[in-house]
Amino acid sequence: MPQTATAVSDIAQRGYAHPEVLVSTEWVQDHLNDPKVRLLESNEDVLLYETGHIPGAVKIDWVTDLNDPLLRDYVDRARLERLLRAKGINKDTTVVFYGDKNNWWATYAFWVFKLFGVENLKLLDGGRLRWVDEGRELVTDAPSYSQGNISVRERDDSKIRAFRAEVQQHVNRNGKLVDVRSPEEYRGERLHMPEYPNEGAVRGGHIPGAKSIPWGRAVTPETHTFKPAAELHTLYESENGLQKTDDVIAYCRIGERSSHTWFALTYLLGFKNVRNYDGSWTEWGNSVRAPIEKP
Repeated sequence: MPQTATAVSDIAQRGYAHPEVLVSTEWVQDHLNDPKVRLLESNEDVLLYETGHIPGAVKIDWVTDLNDPLLRDYVDRARLERLLRAKGINKDTTVVFYGDKNNWWATYAFWVFKLFGVENLKLLDGGRLRWVDEGRELVTDAPSYSQGNISVRERDDSKIRAFRAEVQQHVNRNGKLVDVRSPEEYRGERLHMPEYPNEGAVRGGHIPGAKSIPWGRAVTPETHTFKPAAELHTLYESENGLQKTDDVIAYCRIGERSSHTWFALTYLLGFKNVRNYDGSWTEWGNSVRAPIEKP
């Protein structure tokens, strides 16, 4: 391992509510040849997988694999089941997600899979960047697996997904909202992340009452891994007044960064009722008569 890779603490020692949902690079290395483990790489850059990926990993394209080509919605049960079986996933397979951007799209894919009730899901702590920083092997050969036998349930949007009308009701009753975008987006100075084209909505600002808690504050920049639970408690609870019993809705621009915060609140801190508003600012900022705030 290169000396430049900053050491990280053991996942089990960080105080998470559900440490079992995270795995380390060492764990993945030890399970590269485990037939009951399937690695899924999901990136913002949909061409990155082809330049090199963890041995044995298969690609999940968030555009073509998870989204319906005609509706602004996700695929149905039958299509997701065909996808997972084609990746060689069985009913007893442990699925491990990882990806670029400190796991933005890995947690997004994780969240979509949970909409369909898929079990045995884990996340590689630190994602693709951590694996690369440690000098671990990347390959360009795409693996081929025998057809899997996993069964997928009908998608259930009621528990962890929020729609625009539900967000409006949430605003009306002063519910807890977390805006995970950059401060510039929250203040209405930008319509997209810094260093990206300024596009996506006709108005800038944030949903009324939303707290600004950028998603990246949950991650240690030097290691790309999640911060210990004590630091996450300080961030979300002490500094911003969230409680584990709160009904919380997180949003960003299109739902990928907010899925990262959904994951942190739900699995690392044990919040019981967190939903991801995947319509996010692209929908809200373009909606007629949807109220906004600017500092």
